Amino acid sequence: MMDLTGLGRRVKAAAPAVARASTDQKNEAIGRAAEALVAATPEVLAANRADVAAGVEAGVSPTVLDRLRLDDRRVAGMAAGLHQVASLPDPVGEIADGWVRPNGLRVRRVRVPLGVVGVIYENRPNVTSDAAALCLKSGNAAFLRGSSGAIRSNVAIAAALRDGVAKAGLPADAVTLVEDASRESAREFMRLRGTIDVLVPRGGASLIAGILEHATVPFVIDGEGNCHVYVDESAELGMARDIVLNAKTQRPSVCNAAETLLVHRAVADRFLPAIRREMLEVELVGDEAARAIEPAIGVATEDDFAHEFLALKLAVAVVDDLDGAIAHIARYGSGHSEAIVTRDLPSAQRFTAEVDAAAVLVNASTRFVDGEELGFGAEIGISTQKLHCRGPMGLPQLTTLKYVIEGDGQVRT
Repeated sequence: MMDLTGLGRRVKAAAPAVARASTDQKNEAIGRAAEALVAATPEVLAANRADVAAGVEAGVSPTVLDRLRLDDRRVAGMAAGLHQVASLPDPVGEIADGWVRPNGLRVRRVRVPLGVVGVIYENRPNVTSDAAALCLKSGNAAFLRGSSGAIRSNVAIAAALRDGVAKAGLPADAVTLVEDASRESAREFMRLRGTIDVLVPRGGASLIAGILEHATVPFVIDGEGNCHVYVDESAELGMARDIVLNAKTQRPSVCNAAETLLVHRAVADRFLPAIRREMLEVELVGDEAARAIEPAIGVATEDDFAHEFLALKLAVAVVDDLDGAIAHIARYGSGHSEAIVTRDLPSAQRFTAEVDAAAVLVNASTRFVDGEELGFGAEIGISTQKLHCRGPMGLPQLTTLKYVIEGDGQVRT
């Protein structure tokens, strides 16, 4: 196992240079990293083909392979994402608020970098470039630890990013990848207290369980997305159909895809047969009431309603009213993203007020809960916890606040 403590010292030593870099310097570093990534496309794709071949041989699921696989278009998209982050406003130095005390003390709260942001993630090579760009733009050093399934891709991507950062005059170690992808290294990474200031996990239930069990550094949980769409009694059913189809099928392998459809009993007879016809490629499993209306729906287990499928599978339940929908979400939801389709304003207001989730949507697909879609640029994750941030984590969420207090010789009496 590699010396993670020594590697962490190098990242920690690079962090102050990034923290004091100007916006122009950071933008240049990210831009040069994008150029280096494009130039390294042949090497990145060759490495990725080896990762994909190993995944196929190991029998990994189509969902995992979809997240892992790169092509020219996806690499170009990663580079475009880097440029997009460079174009975003710099949060560092932003004054959140300020006031003057009766004794004349001038108080400001100013955004400052976190320091070293550790990111541990599974088979998604694009996270390597997204995380690096977001960390750099927010004045942080990026300490990255990907999975064994994408290790060749990640090494090639990180090498290109480091080359670009160095050409801009910032330390290459400001973007550092752990090349040891063993379980032991993952656990040690989670315990680098004094090196990693905040740890962000990007992955499934097993990774989150590992963080909760082993991490001794502060962390932000990027949790599972057991997302629901509730079709209310007053819903416009054509709109509801479009939203459900998009939320489930537009990209089923991501955390903001819908996993459960809840339908008000008053419209279930009309809606469920129609949605079944539109979702022939989706495996539907449901409760007794749903199956009575649409016999083609399979039997849903308790685990199905609590599960993040990340595949073309959808659990279906018929509820008596809005209370039933809210209760179902409270029981099974993961606190990620929940949607209601309704034309009734009081129902929408109750749903947004009472559903406990990082994001609630009215008459829109859960797929919009995404940093880029919400105007943040590429996100480093979607937090399902309540401290220190919640929901999509863009640049402001990778900073903290420092009190700056100015006086004219005041002393406390």
